[in-house]
Amino acid sequence: MTKLSNAQIAWRAAQDIHDGAYVNLGIGFPEMVAKFQPPGRQAVFHTENGVLGFGEAPAPGEEDWDLINAGKKAITLKPGAAFFHHADSFAMVRGGHLDVAILGAYEVAETGDLANWSTGPKGVPAVGGAMDLVHGAKRVAVITDHVTKTGAPKLVERCTLPLTGVGCVTRVYTSLAVIDIEGGRLVLREKLPSMSFDELQAVTGAKLHLDGPVSDLIVPEV
Repeated sequence: MTKLSNAQIAWRAAQDIHDGAYVNLGIGFPEMVAKFQPPGRQAVFHTENGVLGFGEAPAPGEEDWDLINAGKKAITLKPGAAFFHHADSFAMVRGGHLDVAILGAYEVAETGDLANWSTGPKGVPAVGGAMDLVHGAKRVAVITDHVTKTGAPKLVERCTLPLTGVGCVTRVYTSLAVIDIEGGRLVLREKLPSMSFDELQAVTGAKLHLDGPVSDLIVPEV
């Protein structure tokens, strides 16, 4: 199956971040979004351990390990960057001051429910800050492969894994499509031109709906 790489999914998600937006990127794969800001736009990136306005990762060997994000990766600082207490960081999140949160997912339900912190009893011990992010940010988007490593759908009617948040996701960027969640439905907006609607539906665990024309999902080699 032809599909987008993680970098290409991150690139596509970055195109929808408006200039000046305050953005939190989830640990791991979502951090790649920061690399692909469109020309002429500059988001302000927030990390929940207490930095606002960090920049790209430093070159290898130039890391300052006093400057890290929530995923313990080295960061650089943009002019005007600010440091603050962990509690103040979460006050920003819970107070609705973030425009966008972009996270990964194990499952996303057609109702917008998100499961992204545990795959069961042997998973991590607690949900952490993601629970605050998905209900504090003004917009919550997910970037993910369309299916699991075993080929099971990640977009489903109902999540079976422990939930991070209920009814919180509004858009999903996958390796095959861009899908909005509206009124408890998965509404297809873009898909790979090489894949038919029926082929996409076959690897999606909930019904896909059409609400107008579906655009081709075309991204550069990145």
